[in-house]
Amino acid sequence: MNVIIVGASGYSGAELAKLVVAHPKLTLAGLFVSEQSLDKGKLLSDLYPQYVGVIDVPLQPLTSDAMSYIQQQADYVCLCTEHKVSVDLAPLFLDMGKKVFDLSGGFRLANNQDYQTYYGFTHENEALLNQAAYGLAEWNSDAIEKAQLVAVAGCYPTAALNALKPLVNAGLVSEQKIIINAVSGVSGAGRKANISTGFCEVSLKPYGLFNHRHSPEIERYLGHKVLFTPHLGNFPRGILETIYVDLKPGVTEQQVNDAYQCLADQPLIRLLGNKIPSINGVVNQAFVDIGWQQQGQSLIVMSAIDNLLKGAAGQALQCINISMGLSAAYTLVGAHHE
Repeated sequence: MNVIIVGASGYSGAELAKLVVAHPKLTLAGLFVSEQSLDKGKLLSDLYPQYVGVIDVPLQPLTSDAMSYIQQQADYVCLCTEHKVSVDLAPLFLDMGKKVFDLSGGFRLANNQDYQTYYGFTHENEALLNQAAYGLAEWNSDAIEKAQLVAVAGCYPTAALNALKPLVNAGLVSEQKIIINAVSGVSGAGRKANISTGFCEVSLKPYGLFNHRHSPEIERYLGHKVLFTPHLGNFPRGILETIYVDLKPGVTEQQVNDAYQCLADQPLIRLLGNKIPSINGVVNQAFVDIGWQQQGQSLIVMSAIDNLLKGAAGQALQCINISMGLSAAYTLVGAHHE
């Protein structure tokens, strides 16, 4: 399949380009950026020197000629663009008959009101929200395989949902809000220059209290209320979430352990039991590491991912694999992505 990446100069786009190039059943058919981008005309390897001799592919502006090329050449279009840009571009590629994998938040939420509240814009293609399959690979493969538009799950929600859905689905969780304390590396903020994410400015601190856009995404696909607080960490990549769950009275450790067995055969999920996951355990890997410890009705669940791999490009590739009828983890298991 021929894959086009739009927004390829960002961290997730570049990561996805690397994965596509390494995939024996995919061809990287083009990398595109906006017509206004300062990166247009450069090689991806000019921006990311680790790709010299590997991905010496030009970043082309998304002109009308580029759109014609995509219509003729592409099978899959991956959008690594800002949320509003994805909302505008996705219908154009869908009308061409392309399957679209959107790595932004443009199609993850339920309605326009959510987008006004959490993203700050009016969603011009609300009808597509019902058509988009949520790209949480381990949990929604049938819908991903059939859909023309896949809304690849967010990074924080990927860590949270894989850690919590087994418990909620097994009916083990009380009605109390689940508290999610999450920390992400600076690459999660994107590549654009911003003083708050500059090397000398970054300090561990919370942000988006009570109103972060991943809160409604987690609640929608978990079916349970959460109190989600993200933090910016002073490290490049990775996410670690510490999650506080109030269990129903009488829930045993065995019941909790049994609930997680629904993920035991998933090749990119590593169930650590009472061991504590870490950022170092998942950086440059496509895994979700999940650990948990229980004391009475209190359960602490810990979940770690690489935000650019399992939290973005790796999960997009899982969705592509599913669409092709391959194992979701094809080319991802055991691979170390420097």
